[in-house]
Amino acid sequence: MNSLPEAAARRPHGPIATVLLAVAFVSGFLLFLSLGLWQVQRLGWKHDLIARVEARVHAAPVSAPDAAAWQASAPVDHEYRRVSVRGRWLPGLDTRTQALSEAGAGYWLLRPLHRADGSVVLVNLGFVPEGWEPPAPDPDATVEVTGLLRLSEPDGGFLRRNAPEQERWYSRDVQAIATHRGLTDALPYFIDADAASAVQAGTPWPRGGLTVVRFRDNHLGYALTWFALALLVAFGAWRFALEERRIRRHWRQRNTELPDGSPQSRDVDTR
Repeated sequence: MNSLPEAAARRPHGPIATVLLAVAFVSGFLLFLSLGLWQVQRLGWKHDLIARVEARVHAAPVSAPDAAAWQASAPVDHEYRRVSVRGRWLPGLDTRTQALSEAGAGYWLLRPLHRADGSVVLVNLGFVPEGWEPPAPDPDATVEVTGLLRLSEPDGGFLRRNAPEQERWYSRDVQAIATHRGLTDALPYFIDADAASAVQAGTPWPRGGLTVVRFRDNHLGYALTWFALALLVAFGAWRFALEERRIRRHWRQRNTELPDGSPQSRDVDTR
């Protein structure tokens, strides 16, 4: 085998350094491999979620859960489920949250609906443009709303917190809105009304049925990235092992040769 002048510039790594480098390579490989496997698991979970939501949004509507049914189940069991609810509007308690939809920039109009059992459900009637004022609803009329059940959006938007005292809302935070409006027995979810329910509200606006059901699905790309990094670490460990082996072989040969290149005698002087 050809000698390696560049490798001869350094001695082989000592036992401690070799162990530390081996631990680093193994740790890096296992870390990237575990991250890749985790993303594969997330990929399966995300596809199950998408399939479950797709089935829910196209299913026949069911009655919106009451407080007992909500407490007896997990919120994710109801999210994006198509539901219907009957009740009477509570006038003068509308809330607008900033929105950006296919209709442009404006607001989501949320109105409380008082059910026969005494509970209150916030209904997102849909998108309204800035400056548009809805007519007051008839508090004695019983209405039925159909739409998608949505989970509360606490705190606010990105880098913007809700400011109830200033009527600035950046998210549909059910608890904060209910507290600010003095709504007792408000259920911890809201309903995105469909287009037909918005029409039943008797107004040209709001425009309902604009719920965007879309989930980011980048887990396969992330998994491939982590697996590629794991392979790079494994390749680096393999190259390091080969290089270290060549260096050790060179030093063994060097230590058994005389300065003129002739083999060093191994005879023992017995005098």
